[in-house]
Amino acid sequence: MREVWPGEPYPLGATWNGVGTSFSLFSEVAERIELCLFDDAGTETRVDLPEVDGFVWHGYLPGIMPGQRYGYRVHGPYDPSSGHHCDPAKLLLDPYAKAVEGEVHWDRSLFAYEFADPGHRNTEDSGPHMPKSVVVNPFFDWGSDRLPRTPYHETVIYEAHVRGLTMRHPALPEAQRGTYAGLGHRAVIDHLRSIGVTAVELMPVHQFVPEHAMVARGLTNYWGYNTISFLAPHNAYSSAGQRGGQVLEFKAMVKALHEAGIEVILDVVYNHTAEGDHMGPMLAYRGIDNRSYYRLLDTDRRLMLDYTGCGNSLNVRSPHALQLIMDSLRYWVTEMHVDGFRFDLAAALARELHDVDRLSSFFDLIQQDPVISQVKLIAEPWDVGPGGYQVGNFPPLWTEWNGKYRDSVRDFWRGSPSVLPEFASRLAGSSDLYANSGRRPVASINFVTCHDGFTLTDLVSYNDKHNEDNAENNRDGTDDNRSWNCGVEGPVEDLAIVLLRRRQRRNLLTTLFVSQGVPMLLHGDEIGRTQHGNNNAYCQDNEISWVDWSLLGSESDMLDFIRTLARFRRKHPVFRRRRFFQGTSPEGDVRDIVWLTPSGTEMTSGDWHSGFGKAMAVFLNGQAISEPGPRGERITDDSFLLVVNGHHEDITFSLPGPEFGPGWQAVLDTGDEGPDYERSTGEIWPPGKPLPVTNRSIQILRSTATP
Repeated sequence: MREVWPGEPYPLGATWNGVGTSFSLFSEVAERIELCLFDDAGTETRVDLPEVDGFVWHGYLPGIMPGQRYGYRVHGPYDPSSGHHCDPAKLLLDPYAKAVEGEVHWDRSLFAYEFADPGHRNTEDSGPHMPKSVVVNPFFDWGSDRLPRTPYHETVIYEAHVRGLTMRHPALPEAQRGTYAGLGHRAVIDHLRSIGVTAVELMPVHQFVPEHAMVARGLTNYWGYNTISFLAPHNAYSSAGQRGGQVLEFKAMVKALHEAGIEVILDVVYNHTAEGDHMGPMLAYRGIDNRSYYRLLDTDRRLMLDYTGCGNSLNVRSPHALQLIMDSLRYWVTEMHVDGFRFDLAAALARELHDVDRLSSFFDLIQQDPVISQVKLIAEPWDVGPGGYQVGNFPPLWTEWNGKYRDSVRDFWRGSPSVLPEFASRLAGSSDLYANSGRRPVASINFVTCHDGFTLTDLVSYNDKHNEDNAENNRDGTDDNRSWNCGVEGPVEDLAIVLLRRRQRRNLLTTLFVSQGVPMLLHGDEIGRTQHGNNNAYCQDNEISWVDWSLLGSESDMLDFIRTLARFRRKHPVFRRRRFFQGTSPEGDVRDIVWLTPSGTEMTSGDWHSGFGKAMAVFLNGQAISEPGPRGERITDDSFLLVVNGHHEDITFSLPGPEFGPGWQAVLDTGDEGPDYERSTGEIWPPGKPLPVTNRSIQILRSTATP
C-alpha cells in the first residue's frame, strides 16, 4: 500500500515537486477516482484519490518521480441516454498530462459497447491497449532564451510539419529525422533563415491519435488534427524517448530556433478531441465527465453536436473545458516558450449556442489574459457548421488565415474573369475585411497554399485532385481547387508548359511577398515539393507528404527567387505597412497608392469592371507612408510600380506621367528565367515610355527619384 497524502486541488494534472508528485483531476460526475500507477513490467497499482474540492479529486504521493506512468479509472454513472459514460473498466489519460508514453492499440475493449450489439455494454479492461500519462521533470536550462516578439509587419511565416520537413533531410543524423531535434538542427535552421522565415507555424504537435477507421485502411493520421492531450508534445516526434524526453527535446528545439531569431507558432486543435462521436473510443474526456467536456444535443444526450466534421465539439460553454484550453495555452507559452498559436476551426470555439459570436466567453478570456493576449493569435476563421465562414469577423488582437486572399489570387492567375477588383483589394491588405473592426493590414495572414490542398507546384500542374492513395475512391478533399494545369494534367516534358508553370509559380510567390499583410509559405514550396496531385494528404505519412530535399539541385533557381523576394520585402517598408492605404498623401502630393490602366492613366469605375480586367499597374508611394517608426521617426522608402499582366497575351504598358516619378528602373520581372532575378542597376525608362510585359507575369519597377 502506498502512502497517500491529501495534497492540493491545484494545479491540475501531475506535478512533481522534487520529492513526490501531486495528482489532481476534475470530474463533476465522478463518485470515486482511482489513480493507476504502472511499473516497467506494466503491472498496475491502484490508489484512490482521497480528497475532492470543488469537483477536483486530488492526492499527493511521496516518492513518485519523473518518468512514472499513470492513468485514471473513474467510477460513476454509466447512462448514455443522460450523457454519462463513467466506467472503471476503461483506463483514461490525464487531460493535463505533460507527456504520454505509447500509442493506442485499437481493440474492442477501448469501446464502451459491444460491436455486435451496440446497445450492450462492454466492460472489458482497456488498460493493456492504452497509452499512459507520464510524470515529467519541469526543469530545463533555458539560459537567456527570450521570445523574439517579431512584429507582425516584419513576420514571414513558414507552415511546416515536424516529421514531413525533416524526414528526408540528408544533413540530419538518421535518428533525428522526423523529430523535434531535426527541426532544431542547424542545417534546417540555416535553410529557414536563408528564405527570410521569421516564424515556423507547426502543424499539430499536441499528442494525437490516428482514427480507428484510418488505421484499419492501413493508413494513419499524418497531419495530427486529432488531439487527445493538450499539454503533451506528440511522442512520435521525439528522438529522446517517451518517458518525458519529448518535453526536453521540444524545449531544446524552441531554444535553438529562438537563438536564430525564429518564432515558434503551434497549430492547435481545441475544437474537438480524438474520441470522435458517440460511437468513438473511451480514451479520456468521455469517461471523466462527458457532459462537461463535450457539446451534446439538447434533444438526445447520447449524441454530440459536431461543428468540426470530426464527430464531436469541445464544450467551450463549460468553465472547465474553457479552463483546460486556457491552462494549456499558458503552459505552452510559460513553460515551453512558444510564441503564438494558430487555432484550427476557430469559429467552433466561438459558438455560444449555435451562432458564431465574436464576443463569446472564449474571446473574453483571451482578451483579458495577461499571458495569452501578448502572443501571436491566428484564427482559421471557419468551421463546418452553419454560418461558420467568418473571415474578417474575429475581434481585435486576432489575425486570420485569409481564405479570400488565397481564392482571389489563385483565380486571378488562372485567368478567371471579373476578379481584378477583389485581387486588388487583397493585394492592398484586405481593408474591406479588417478596417471596419479597427484592425490593421497585418490581421490578414496571406497565403496561396497551405497543408490543406495542393502544393504550389501542384497548383500549376493539376486541374483535378488525385487522391486515390487515400483509399476513399477519390471522394475526399475539396473539388474547389482554383488551380490551372497550364494545359496538361500532371508531369510534362513540353518545354513551353514547363516554363509557363515556373512563371506561374513566380507570379504567385511575388504576389504573396508584395501584398500588404503577413505572408505565409508552405514548407517545400520553395524547392518544388509535389504531392502528385493529392490535395488531401492527411493520411500519407510517406514520400507523398515528406519534403524531398534532393530537389534542391533542380529547383535552385526557384529557391534563389524566393530568397530574392524575402530580401526585397525586408528592405522596403512600403510593402509591409502597418496601416491601410488612405488614397491620400501626408503632404498633399501624389497619393499613397494609385491604380493605373495599361495606358498609364488612373483606373475608373468602368476600367475596374470591364470584361477585360486582367491587367493593371499599381503605384506605391514610398514618401507617403503614414505610420511612424518605433521611435516616432518618419518612414520613407523608394516608390514602386507593380505592373501586373494576368492576360494570356503580352501587353505593352505605358509608364505613368512625371508626377509619379522622373524615371523608372527595373527591379524584378517574373517573365525572366533568371538566374539574376533582382536587378539593382540598368536602363532608366522615362515617363510615358512603352513597357512590354510578358503574358502572365509581373514586373516591379523602382522610381529613380522622389516624386
